[in-house]
Amino acid sequence: MNELTKYYLSISVFSIKHIEIRNQSAVFMLSGLTSSPELQTLLFPFFIFIYAMALAGNSLLIFTICTCRKLHTPMYFLLINLSLVNVFSISVTTPKLLQTLWTHRKTISFYGCIAQVYLFIWLLVTELLILTCMAFDRYAAICQPLRYTNIMRKELCVSIATGVWVIGMINSAVHAGLVLQLSFCNSNIINHFFCDFPPLLKLSCSDTSLNETMAFVADVVFGIGSCGLTLTSYCFILRAIFRIHSTEGKKKAFSTCSSHLIVVSFYFSAVIYTYIRPTSVYSLDKDKVISLLYSVVPPVVNPVIYSLRNKEVKDSLKAIIGRGRLFPRTQD
Repeated sequence: MNELTKYYLSISVFSIKHIEIRNQSAVFMLSGLTSSPELQTLLFPFFIFIYAMALAGNSLLIFTICTCRKLHTPMYFLLINLSLVNVFSISVTTPKLLQTLWTHRKTISFYGCIAQVYLFIWLLVTELLILTCMAFDRYAAICQPLRYTNIMRKELCVSIATGVWVIGMINSAVHAGLVLQLSFCNSNIINHFFCDFPPLLKLSCSDTSLNETMAFVADVVFGIGSCGLTLTSYCFILRAIFRIHSTEGKKKAFSTCSSHLIVVSFYFSAVIYTYIRPTSVYSLDKDKVISLLYSVVPPVVNPVIYSLRNKEVKDSLKAIIGRGRLFPRTQD
């Protein structure tokens, strides 16, 4: 073997090693919502307000449900889990977005990006499953009222809540683990305001067919599956409501599930639009706006919908404020 051959072999080995460690030392750039510094300055206080409202609204809802004994029912237990998901999910994306808007620094480390992907997918799937379980709870309450307490037992509710969090975690670990196997050597600019799964795959110079296959399976199982089960539950619910003869009875039955139906319609439509499509038809610029509808808006809107449209929650809030639990008076 001559010296020239040895030289080229050493260059090749160095290049391979460089590619292998590239992911560990990579730094990605987030394109953010806008490239205009003036618009970023205007958006910063808006998202600060949104984030504060989401944390305050969900925390207040959790506190109200935990404090009032009459709200210790399966529906409100699932609502606590939904509020926890909302707090965690908006905390995964918004703080980094706020940092980007305030400092105009859009870098994120490779492992920071993977952590964001892992946490966001975990919470996304968990929320889908919780909303589906809430639809089943409404089905049991309206279609099987005499058996409701036997169906939605405390042990079952705890098992359901634990199961959806664990299933979401396992699914997310699979996707994040597969992303760790990829090489990113073409570009480091992520066309999004956080590390989402589809734009990250577009940057890879590796074969992403396995990632896309697993994503498709997850989309079918958790996206279409959850949506199908929820729609099935509401078909039975609507059939049961139409069989009620009294107008007052129909109105009461509608009121028990209308809040959840609004949240489900809003959330599922945005998630399905974003994820359950072929990667060839992704429009990342448009998806950045759509992703706000399921990553930032629901944590703010959900507490409002479930409190303003729910008489029990409103009465409990009034009782808490009336007893001075939220704002206790100082004693002279």
